[in-house]
Amino acid sequence: MPDVHLTRTQSRLICLLAYLVAAAVAFAAGKVFDRGSLLWTAGAADLAATVVVFVFSLILDNSSVYDPYWSVAPVPILVYWLVAGGPAATGGSSARHVVVIALVAVWAVRLTMNWLRRWRGLADEDWRYADYRKLGAGYWPVSFLGFHLFPTVIVFLGCIALLPVFISGSRPSGVLDLLAVAVTVCAIAIEAAADRQLRRFILTRADPGQILNTGLWALSRHPNYFAEVLFWWGLWLFGLAANPSWWWTIAGPVAVTGLFLGVSVPMMDRRLVARHPGYAGLIGVRSAFIPLPPLRSRD
Repeated sequence: MPDVHLTRTQSRLICLLAYLVAAAVAFAAGKVFDRGSLLWTAGAADLAATVVVFVFSLILDNSSVYDPYWSVAPVPILVYWLVAGGPAATGGSSARHVVVIALVAVWAVRLTMNWLRRWRGLADEDWRYADYRKLGAGYWPVSFLGFHLFPTVIVFLGCIALLPVFISGSRPSGVLDLLAVAVTVCAIAIEAAADRQLRRFILTRADPGQILNTGLWALSRHPNYFAEVLFWWGLWLFGLAANPSWWWTIAGPVAVTGLFLGVSVPMMDRRLVARHPGYAGLIGVRSAFIPLPPLRSRD
């Protein structure tokens, strides 16, 4: 692990440097690999940025340097598509552009700030990576493929759902856009509330073994994960409203859903069962994902 004497501010500045370098390399890669395709160019830039962040993770011996990439990457991708596509090329549907960019920006800033509040610096690496350290030299190939490249692919698939918003042939805003706004705003609000409730609980609980049983956390074991998945479905609805023939971009939110239900939820449940003996009793009672009344209340 890196020098534990680095302050939190110093760690953040180093992380910021990593992302500034990644942005510069992504811009250059986009220029070099530009083949006239918004999808191809953004993909090449996204991959280049991921490699740069991975190099910083390797040098700093901390895979958590990548963690904010999930919330940081979509904004420049969408801004590029907006600038390269241009309002004139999309039938003048600028209202949809403004709403989409604004919602993604709000989501990105809030989620990134939430990570910054939790991250204690370069001596702090996410617990999800710890078990893989026993692989020794094999850890870093696993880190690149599983902790860096794989999430990048998932996020990019989610972003592709918005590509029809920024290309020619987009339809004028309509009822489906209102549904997309409602779903996306609800997702951001639920995730913010869940994170706020969890943070307050952690700061005020008297017993480290205590389990959060109030608010959204009384209705779901992972309301923050549910909201994150819901957000990406909301973005897909925007793309569907812009051009229904792009329905196949549903692969994006499906991939995000699969990641959280197939990986994140089981992994977090195993950790909580190991750390909090009483948590095992909640698994058969409390919804794992969608906020619902406890099962016993519905019997």
